[in-house]
Amino acid sequence: MIQNPWFVYILECQDDSLYTGISNNVEKRMEAHKKGTGSKYVKWKRFKQLLHTIQVKDKSEAAKLEYKIKKMERNEKISFFVNYRK
Repeated sequence: MIQNPWFVYILECQDDSLYTGISNNVEKRMEAHKKGTGSKYVKWKRFKQLLHTIQVKDKSEAAKLEYKIKKMERNEKISFFVNYRK
C-alpha cells in the first residue's frame, strides 16, 4: 500500500469537455472544482462529474502521467482511464 499516494483524475464539464488533473486529496479537489476555485478551465466550463481516478506513488509520477494524458484525444483519454492497470 502506498503511504502518501497521489491521483490523476479525469472529470467531465457541463459542455462535455474533459479535464485531467492531479491531487493528493481527490475529494477536496472535487469540492474546489464544484465551487469554481479549482482550476480556471473548470471554473468556466463548470464541473459536471468525476469520471475516473488512477492512484500513483508520488507527485512526480502523477505529473508525468497527467502530461501524457493531456496530449491524448478525448476517446484515447477515456479508454486509457478505463483500461489502466499499473
